[in-house]
Amino acid sequence: MVQSTAATVDAYLDEAQEAQRDALTRLRALCRAELTGFREVMAYGMPVYERDGTGEIAFAGQKQYVAFYLMRGDVRDAFEARLAGHDMGKGCLRFRRPDRIDYDLVRDLLRATATAPGPVC
Repeated sequence: MVQSTAATVDAYLDEAQEAQRDALTRLRALCRAELTGFREVMAYGMPVYERDGTGEIAFAGQKQYVAFYLMRGDVRDAFEARLAGHDMGKGCLRFRRPDRIDYDLVRDLLRATATAPGPVC
């Protein structure tokens, strides 16, 4: 699934690749637990977590990996050492094997994001 037309996150998860569904469901649970005050929406064909109408976090099941989008440069910079060695684009952390997602790192990134608003890329 590159870009979904699902109207809800539940529908998005229902149509996800079976091999990624558990990981995506767990990412959603972490986002919902840690991002207090954020709104969960579907945007750009994936689940996005907005604060004051601005998306700061998203995730998606891509063809070859699970993507976790961290749209806050300040948080990425603060976690530079822990992100080193991970497959990462400008704002996308790619997990090629769903069973190897570092949920502790994801939780810490979510907590840092939730602490205060900041600029998005």
